[in-house]
Amino acid sequence: MYMTEVKFFALGGLGENGKNMYAVDVNNELFILDAGLKYPTNELYGVDEIIPDYKMLVAAKRRIVGIFISHAHEDHIGALPYLIKELNVPIYGTPLAIELIKDSLLEAEHNLDDYIFNTVNTNTTLPFNNAKVTFFETTHSIPEAVGIAVETELGSVVYTSEYTFNQIKDPKYRTDFHQINEIANRGVLAVLVESAGSYHTGFRNIDLLRHQIENIFTNAKSRIIVSLFSSDLQKIQWVINISLAHKKKIAVVGRKAQRIVDIALKNGYLDIPEDALVNLRYIDYKNKNNQDDLVAIVIGKRHEPFYMLQRMARRIDRLINIESKDTVVLLTPPIPGTETMAARTLDILYRGDSQIKVIDKSLLSTSHASQEEVKMMINLLRPEFVIPVIGEYQHQIRVKNLASQIGYADDKILLLDNGDVATFKEKGHFVSKKDIRTGDILIDGTPLDDNNDVILRDRELLAEDGVVMVIANVNPKTRQILDDNIEIITKGFSYYHESINILDQVKEIFLDVSKKELIANYVDWNSYKRNFRNEASKYIYQKTRRNPIIIPVIISTEI
Repeated sequence: MYMTEVKFFALGGLGENGKNMYAVDVNNELFILDAGLKYPTNELYGVDEIIPDYKMLVAAKRRIVGIFISHAHEDHIGALPYLIKELNVPIYGTPLAIELIKDSLLEAEHNLDDYIFNTVNTNTTLPFNNAKVTFFETTHSIPEAVGIAVETELGSVVYTSEYTFNQIKDPKYRTDFHQINEIANRGVLAVLVESAGSYHTGFRNIDLLRHQIENIFTNAKSRIIVSLFSSDLQKIQWVINISLAHKKKIAVVGRKAQRIVDIALKNGYLDIPEDALVNLRYIDYKNKNNQDDLVAIVIGKRHEPFYMLQRMARRIDRLINIESKDTVVLLTPPIPGTETMAARTLDILYRGDSQIKVIDKSLLSTSHASQEEVKMMINLLRPEFVIPVIGEYQHQIRVKNLASQIGYADDKILLLDNGDVATFKEKGHFVSKKDIRTGDILIDGTPLDDNNDVILRDRELLAEDGVVMVIANVNPKTRQILDDNIEIITKGFSYYHESINILDQVKEIFLDVSKKELIANYVDWNSYKRNFRNEASKYIYQKTRRNPIIIPVIISTEI
């Protein structure tokens, strides 16, 4: 008779914002929960996106029964286009999530026929050998968000993902309390509860946000420009509804991001009457797109809404130029990596004389569980263990404190890092620290999963200290530098130190190194370049306290 063993670990999402990817192992059957990305901060030069290091799963591919998606935000699905080639396993999600995943795969030039997609809903039960998977609807800022329960003989491991308990009439954003209660009655081993909103107290009133938007529309005298993230379909629909109530025409600006809006409209997740939707034409001497009854919804992901607003404020955009009579409403709070651009955008907007309305960030972050909502979810599910996920370590600590307040002992609250493994058996549990290899794969057009540190160090040096390139033609037979014609090119490197001409001295260093290297019986070109780089770097740092990248280009030329 075998003993049931349940393991939980995270490849991303613990101690960070984004990159959510979790795994539940039930007697060697692997259930992957979400596969998201996160966006880089400013010091990650040239990096577009960051995804979890999923390589350990490739070796365990045969044990993976599927990837189960909680909702269609990029921090939960954004890694799929990169890992799916190596990890081609079935993907399970609600209809909207599957549609947006397919769209992202098509954008990455995947053939959808190569993959298996399965749509689920709150009534779906998926039986596997050692566990079954069920779902329950949750309220989030995108339709059809679900929590996921992996039901085992020891009880369910319940992943709440991101949620709130806001009660609204739209059925696409409702919480299924009945299903949560059913899962709780069958017994819950552990709840993987989100942490990101745990710094907010009480229950947040979404009606207050809608009331503020209503007031802005009521008091606006002319055209209204609203910035929104393209994945926040709930707020996009609010703005649409308020616009219609004020008899406004609606234009959606943001060509790349408009695909999510098109998919949402096509499948009934957004509702804009055709007679209210207008297509803007390029600005010319006849057309300014500045009708008083126009609402321009500027959408994009990450930095895109800020970038478009800057262009509009500088009056260089082809569709919208912000004028003094306009009202600009920012419903896009800064997210990690965009703080500087968001602040710069505000500064540019305020230089004009239009009406700028910035909504408080606390009102805009109503799609994450607050302290009372975290406690409520734990009390509803009544788990044996509480594991905070989705958030930085400070957020996980807050959830630990909240669980303590409602009676959980410290040994029943597990604070984990990416790579830690929590193992549950009938006779107890234990945590193995850093038992799984984790890390980041940097996306710079294509994944950079090797030598990340070296690449980033070089980019940092290029950004801060520049580059010095030394070009010389060398005759390998005569062992001579042709015509002493040594060219030095610098980019991003300034030099000045009293009467010393640094670049002339660099040229002398190259000649000295060349004499030593070219008299050898065998010229090791790699050693030649390396020795010059070392000597030149030492000299430049001694004189300037700067460390540019030194690139010797030695061209073998025979005459």
